[in-house]
Amino acid sequence: MEISVDHIRSLRELTGAGVMDCKKALEEAQGDLSKAEQVLRASGIAKAASKADREAREGIVEVYVHSGGRIGAMVELNCESDFVSRLPEFKDLAHQLALQVVGMSPEYVDSSDIDGDDKRDPEQVCLLLQPFIKDDSKVIKELVTDLAARVGENVVIRRFARFELGV
Repeated sequence: MEISVDHIRSLRELTGAGVMDCKKALEEAQGDLSKAEQVLRASGIAKAASKADREAREGIVEVYVHSGGRIGAMVELNCESDFVSRLPEFKDLAHQLALQVVGMSPEYVDSSDIDGDDKRDPEQVCLLLQPFIKDDSKVIKELVTDLAARVGENVVIRRFARFELGV
């Protein structure tokens, strides 16, 4: 099957994947955009998982203060290179994470951080397990994994802090 440049461009805009990856995925999906997107997501998750043990020491600290200045959050998002930390999509993810922290009040980054006495639902108190406030069909871990797959580096939420007046 012949894959058109327009199909490749459309898939690339949807996923942020490379041209050759988009072409291979479209060939595998026989031209079906939604199936090709699933193929890319599956391969991206595999690529991201293979990079998860690499050291991520670069990144940014994002600060968000909610209107009125009564609630705010700081999030440290790390990657492997300063080049990736300057990408707009990396900065956007850091901002979305800070919004999430303000809105959902997580206490831990991941379930492995929970102390043994805390019996609350991990989906409520762990940032990576929470549904994304702007699209509850995704959890935060999926957003981080998707970005890691697109940029080809390990992406890690190192830590965060939430501040609220009077608490």
